[in-house]
Amino acid sequence: MWSMTDSMAQAARAGVPLDVPRWRSDAGRPLMITPLPGIGRHTIDRGRRSLWRYGASLPIAVADPVSLGEGLTPLVERRWHGAPAFFKLEWFAPSGSFKDRGASVMISLLRQQGIARVLEDSSGNGGAAVAAYAAAAGLGAKILVPASTQPAKTVQMRIHGAEVELVPGTRQDAADEALRQAERIFYASHNWQAFFLQGTKTLAYELWEDLGFRAPDNVIVPLGAGSNVLGCDIGFGELLHRGEIGRLPRLFGAQPENCAPIHASFIAGTEAPVPIEPKPTIAEGTAISHPVRLREVLRAIRRSGGATVAVGERDIVAALGELAATGLYAEPTSAIAAAAFGMLVASGTIGAAERTVVVLTGTGLKATQRVGELLAARR
Repeated sequence: MWSMTDSMAQAARAGVPLDVPRWRSDAGRPLMITPLPGIGRHTIDRGRRSLWRYGASLPIAVADPVSLGEGLTPLVERRWHGAPAFFKLEWFAPSGSFKDRGASVMISLLRQQGIARVLEDSSGNGGAAVAAYAAAAGLGAKILVPASTQPAKTVQMRIHGAEVELVPGTRQDAADEALRQAERIFYASHNWQAFFLQGTKTLAYELWEDLGFRAPDNVIVPLGAGSNVLGCDIGFGELLHRGEIGRLPRLFGAQPENCAPIHASFIAGTEAPVPIEPKPTIAEGTAISHPVRLREVLRAIRRSGGATVAVGERDIVAALGELAATGLYAEPTSAIAAAAFGMLVASGTIGAAERTVVVLTGTGLKATQRVGELLAARR
């Protein structure tokens, strides 16, 4: 069943069947899937070399998944600022970012529900993933992106056959325009769609399997709208409920200082939005000034005992270079998680003996122009 996130009372009376295509509640709020029992290690379909090995954990059985081999990304161990870290290289996904997890599950379920054309808004990676999986599913797709989006990402969307509209202004302007157009095209937003979170939760299952069926102590992710935080909260929560793990890992969300609305609310100790003045950031994938699931993201972080971290632009650029010096070519949005890890180690929040996963969400190849500009500026 669907449930709403407006309030407990509303959620109690808002359940509707999952075979009804929905992207928001009647009150205009995001929907969530009613909590599921999850799966154990013996329910993993080890014959599947994709995230669909965890398909039994999904709310609906999918007869014909739309899969390009997403999931099963490398987990690489490195020393980082004096502490051990496991870097999860989500850019090994088919379209080059973690968004493929959510897109595969979301598009599979929407196609099964009879949706033929989808609308998405994105700073790049989400749109590329939806374009790729819509193409694989035989669906039409329209992607709205800020006019400043890296050309490598818009070209990727177009080559998959998606209609791409450049929206003047900020990432938020693209999201606002998508809400207007959602009256005409089914809105398959990675920020609004509950099915997308069912895809990102497979990251938790995969990390658990990667680490010998143990939970890490900490997971650090770039934080924009929060789909990775919420996915980890759902996935690890299911594993905890089944008794497969004894505790939740601490979840840390890294935001750029120039656009950190979730961090502002976390520091203020509230679940309400705190006014910020967003500025341009090199970590464009996290530049979401009004995240629609703010309350849910904050609750997930606090429930885990984690925190948010605001990272300056110089520190993001420095982390990008440090990663590259170890052979890891991440896009700037990914590098923010590595920068945050260094800050958490330096403050003593994370100890050197802890098992920490740093999620690198997208490849540097998608930001080649921006990285080239940074290299030129060094000369």
